Amino acid sequence: MTADVVTGAISTGAAHGVGAPSAWLVRWAHLIASGARVLDLACGHGRHARWLAGRGVHVTAVDRDEAALATMATLANVTTLNADLEGAPWPLAADATFDAVIVTNYLHRPLFPQIAASVAPGGVLIYETFAQGNERYGKPSNPLFLLAPGELLDVAHAAGLRVTAYEDVTLPAPRAACVQRLCATRATVPGENPGIAALYEATA
Repeated sequence: MTADVVTGAISTGAAHGVGAPSAWLVRWAHLIASGARVLDLACGHGRHARWLAGRGVHVTAVDRDEAALATMATLANVTTLNADLEGAPWPLAADATFDAVIVTNYLHRPLFPQIAASVAPGGVLIYETFAQGNERYGKPSNPLFLLAPGELLDVAHAAGLRVTAYEDVTLPAPRAACVQRLCATRATVPGENPGIAALYEATA
């Protein structure tokens, strides 16, 4: 979504956010196979939907901004869905699942259970958004839009997802910001490897 005040999201880069994809998504994109079905939630102008579609991924791009979605109307491998994620029921079938679910710069806590439930067996959740401490650097500063310490880990644990990587960091660029970033997978076999397997990825 593109409205800062309502969602805590920020518009990033040229052409209303159709610049480079998130480095966190790029880092874990190898977990998303060509031909996979991906949900890009609160996609804005689709910088991630466009990048993933270019890699042969089939993306369902959801946002409330009709004008932003219209910029993707002719893209191959992208299906757009106009929906108010906060003021209306979940816009997808309750049992719809995806090989990957992508959420960046967006936080609406009541959606956490549905977001996690949308990850198919063998699928991946890639989530990145602002965290407490960001108020020191600018918007979003409202606690409603800032993750508490370890909050994304709690979401993964509650959903039985296996954490591949997690960071709670202050990024220096393109502007200083406090963020949490999670990459977590759902076991192919129900009940296999439940919960948090590793809090942090080993780094070189």
